Amino acid sequence: MKKILSSLVASGQSSDRRNFLRKAGLGGLTLGLALDGQHEREMEFITQKVSRDSKPSELRITDLRVAILNGVPFSSPIIRIDTNQGLVGWGEVRDGASANYALMLKSRLLGKNPCNVEQIFKQIKQFGGHSRAAGGVCGVEMALWDLAGKAYNVPAYQLLGGKYRDYIRLYADTPEANTYEGFAENMKKRKDQGYTFLKMDFGIGMLADQPGMLVNANNWSVKRQWDDKEPGKLGNYANTKHPFTRIQVTKKGLDKLVDHVGRIREIVGYETPLSADHFGHFDVNTAIQIGKAMEPFRLAWLEDLVPWFYTDQWKQISDAIDTPTLTGEDIYLKEDFIKLIDAKAIDMIHPDLASSGGLLETKKIGDYAEEKGIPMAMHFAGSPICMMANIHCAAATENFVALEHHGVDVAGWEDLVTGMKPIVEKGFVRVPDKPGLGVELNEEVAKKFLKKGGTWFAPTDMWNTKDSADREWS
Repeated sequence: MKKILSSLVASGQSSDRRNFLRKAGLGGLTLGLALDGQHEREMEFITQKVSRDSKPSELRITDLRVAILNGVPFSSPIIRIDTNQGLVGWGEVRDGASANYALMLKSRLLGKNPCNVEQIFKQIKQFGGHSRAAGGVCGVEMALWDLAGKAYNVPAYQLLGGKYRDYIRLYADTPEANTYEGFAENMKKRKDQGYTFLKMDFGIGMLADQPGMLVNANNWSVKRQWDDKEPGKLGNYANTKHPFTRIQVTKKGLDKLVDHVGRIREIVGYETPLSADHFGHFDVNTAIQIGKAMEPFRLAWLEDLVPWFYTDQWKQISDAIDTPTLTGEDIYLKEDFIKLIDAKAIDMIHPDLASSGGLLETKKIGDYAEEKGIPMAMHFAGSPICMMANIHCAAATENFVALEHHGVDVAGWEDLVTGMKPIVEKGFVRVPDKPGLGVELNEEVAKKFLKKGGTWFAPTDMWNTKDSADREWS
């Protein structure tokens, strides 16, 4: 090889070995021979396209700070992880969760190389839990992929194995209205915006206070499904698991739901997938009755009819009705998804990346489901930072169907970040090719959403010191 190169140089054909190797398309083995085992030069050649703002092997985490945004569409703590080389990684704690879930991880991150994403995730995942309790671990994991992508100058999806698609389909919640005429106008707006997949909320809340619709509902605050501050005579309805309310829907109530969904289906049309969510708290028998009543309308799925952890009840429901069933937005890590999938308890999975474990864990969940023939839709209700984490994961996962977008009607939502404009085009998001997540926080705009009385990425030195032993085994 050295004789060949010397001959080329001598004959004036090439004075640049790298140029020769690049044009010749020679592999790593030939490169090693050509550079005579000079490993530093080999590594320099291999990483020549890596951003020179960063030396990945020397990258270290130096700080973690947060700012809590409100109305994006809900409350979302934004994470900023700083490094010794000036690279910044952005992440997001799940909507409605405490920023402290992320801050308590800071002492376990300082000094670590953020490019070792899976290794760090395995060390901190013990501090996450189902639903919002997972928000800190998942938000940090997002920021680590952002940093790793920036360090190696590649988009996050590339680090997950590449992409299956260039565009990610979104599904949008149906805007509420007091009349069917108003609903029809709102649906026209969604279609004009380009959305090709929609979701609606209906359930026993719309039947409350109407005579003859519900059994055993008078002593529960049925209209306060999310208000955990409402005590109630029999207990807190929001925090009482579905089977224990003993609320039932009458024939008259079922007819009312059928009429409602039928009208909406006529407005939407049958060309557009339409899914359903938020039914209220009732038992598996009532869930089956509602599911059977909805079958003529070919809904894309019925979501969270009972809590996700009642595997046997989910199987009962799925076996009894023809409309697809779906759950999973509050599940943390792949193990409980595997239980549902292996039991053939649901027809689709629905992880929220900000609860399920972040980009890599959610891809693992999707990959397992794909092997079992189960599609994956994705739940999301946050800022564009969390959306872009979802976009990269969805691009890299084969069985992906659609990603929820809760912030469609939030004025200024797309301006919260820079680096991609527009984000949403006719109901789709183009997968970005910029390094990391592909966007940066637009601080000028984001400050307008800052939680009242909140601080803007203030120092968090009180979280610097680790004060416990974390090992889970002896």
